[in-house]
Amino acid sequence: MAYDTLEIEHHGAVRRILLARDAQRNAQSQQMLDELMAAFDDAARDDTVNAVVLGGKGAHFSAGHDLKQAQAERANFTVEERWAYEELRYFDYSMRIWDFPKPTIAQVQGACVAGGFMIANMCDLVVAGESAFFSDPVGHTLGAAATEVLIHPWVMGARKAKEMLYTGGKLSAQEAQAIGMVNRVVPDAELADAALALAQQIAKAPPFGLRLIKRSINRTLDAQGLRTALAAHFDTHQLSHLSEGFLTARDRGLASAIQKNPASA
Repeated sequence: MAYDTLEIEHHGAVRRILLARDAQRNAQSQQMLDELMAAFDDAARDDTVNAVVLGGKGAHFSAGHDLKQAQAERANFTVEERWAYEELRYFDYSMRIWDFPKPTIAQVQGACVAGGFMIANMCDLVVAGESAFFSDPVGHTLGAAATEVLIHPWVMGARKAKEMLYTGGKLSAQEAQAIGMVNRVVPDAELADAALALAQQIAKAPPFGLRLIKRSINRTLDAQGLRTALAAHFDTHQLSHLSEGFLTARDRGLASAIQKNPASA
């Protein structure tokens, strides 16, 4: 299948999916999200693929959701319309990456912000370049209750998640590795090779065993309440769209949040 917003690389038993709107810092348009799910579905069906790397072309992994498109097409959505749109493309699509039956590795450089943070942290492992930073500033820029999928406390711990979300600040690749959110940090020039080498090592294992390992570890987190907590936050996030802060940001223009926080979108 041909994609307009992605590039697909085949490396034996490893499939690399690259977000390819680098001129827009890989901001996630509706088309990109739909294509991303199609690419993951294709990799799931392909028995020659044992592991998937998710990366981004250019200087940044992803600066988040495409707020220019959101302003143009969805700023005046009703509660029901916004709920349906975000439940499918933000929540369900993210959980499909989380539940993907094969090991996944996020290959992250530059900005990994808001919606970018969300999809990177749906992956099983994260390999980061030294330039990578992680942020979810939407509480400050949009008056929203974090991103739609509150994976943050599960991958970085409650205190660091609160600090990042309360302040709208950034976490460097090195800081993210120190708290266990990132598995490995390498020079940017070595990032693609390092992520691929890790994926190829993983792909040597019998795929059914890998699938069962992933299933069991994810079920361990489910037993601790992960899935219930994420679903509950999605509902809370929708409530924040009715807040004075979000309505002010909407009326000012959602895209202005990009200028307010140049690292995010």
